[in-house]
Amino acid sequence: MIAPIGEEDSEIRRRADQMLRHIIEPAAKSCGYETVRADRISEPGIITSQVIQHLIDDELVVADLSGHNPNVFYELAIRHAVRKPVVQLIQTGESVPFDVSAIRTIQFDYRDLDSSAQCREELLKQIQAVDKTTTETDTPVSIAIDLQTLHRSTNPLEKSTTEIVSLLQDLHAKIDALTEISSETRSGDQKLRSEIMEDLVQYIVSKRDERSASEERTESSQMEEEQG
Repeated sequence: MIAPIGEEDSEIRRRADQMLRHIIEPAAKSCGYETVRADRISEPGIITSQVIQHLIDDELVVADLSGHNPNVFYELAIRHAVRKPVVQLIQTGESVPFDVSAIRTIQFDYRDLDSSAQCREELLKQIQAVDKTTTETDTPVSIAIDLQTLHRSTNPLEKSTTEIVSLLQDLHAKIDALTEISSETRSGDQKLRSEIMEDLVQYIVSKRDERSASEERTESSQMEEEQG
């Protein structure tokens, strides 16, 4: 488990302990997993190296994104790089940062017994789903690497796929921004909506022009062959 831990007797530590005791451990144990958190690693050695080793080797990681703790996102990035399963949690009312917002995230309020029970049940379902999956996990890091590989490809179809995915990522960012400012002025919403539509139109027009140019080149080649 990766989570904000805080100092002994701090509110952050009490929250982390309650999360671990009442939500994470029961769900993990019922699926046959042992829960490990950085402050509970008992083996001698450099704690940072041990944590990274767990992030690389362990079959499953549960990440609590509450409070947007920098250490949590550093460890989450390492996990993303190795393309292994992650289940994300976040305190109800907090926003999921854009870079990881495409990943299903369980919301909870550890002070609400009903919410904690629901979170535990949803966590159990996601762990069970992970156990049934045999393929590598897609993460923001792995997708970026795959896109870079496609972008360097000489295959026109792969390059076109890269362009489409990149456009969708840009649109997703703007839609996410729309959500963030939904409580602000209507003019701001309208501006972003207009930008989204402009991007879509420009993309459609560019693809149409590319297709037309390709068809013209094909027709020209065929005419030259016939004349030859």
